Amino acid sequence: MRKSSLQLMILLVVLAVFLSLALGRLALQVVLAAPPPPPHAQPLVTNVPEPQQYPIMDKIADKIIQKYQTSSCQQLYEEKAQQQGKPKSAEEQRAVAILHNDPQMRQAFINKIAAPIANKLFECGIIP
Repeated sequence: MRKSSLQLMILLVVLAVFLSLALGRLALQVVLAAPPPPPHAQPLVTNVPEPQQYPIMDKIADKIIQKYQTSSCQQLYEEKAQQQGKPKSAEEQRAVAILHNDPQMRQAFINKIAAPIANKLFECGIIP
């Protein structure tokens, strides 16, 4: 795997984790503040994309998840330290722009990678 691809993946993971944590806290606040639905209420239908709607994004997400699941905590620390102060590659910038411009793809990407990565970061003590 090329170094720029690895950097892109790590950037997307970090972005996904921070977004998922922020959105998770916001969602929890909304759920706690909302009154319970009446017993006869129908569940809301969400606009969640089909799992195979973005096959390339799915493959990238799977590689990112696999990387985190197979990396040791020490390897993750070292990679993070190596990225400090380095500019983002053109490939990374392009991927982030795509996620910014396609909310459904961004949602699918974050939904797919957030939990496995957050669990690994928690296990490693990188996030509280």
